[in-house]
Amino acid sequence: MTNRIALAAALTIGALLAGAPAEAKGCLKGAVVGGVAGHVAGHGKMGAAAGCAIGHHNANKKAKQG
Repeated sequence: MTNRIALAAALTIGALLAGAPAEAKGCLKGAVVGGVAGHVAGHGKMGAAAGCAIGHHNANKKAKQG
């Protein structure tokens, strides 16, 4: 079950990044932070994928604000 979630997250992130490479701001920083946090919890890859998504979302939100 966990592998399915990780695969789905990775495919979603990949699709987002492939569609708009210039819009990938925040992903790398979020992936590093999420990967470290996920590693501590035993789910490094899932943490990195989630961190990338959250970092990307926050960067977009910040860009729209000003």
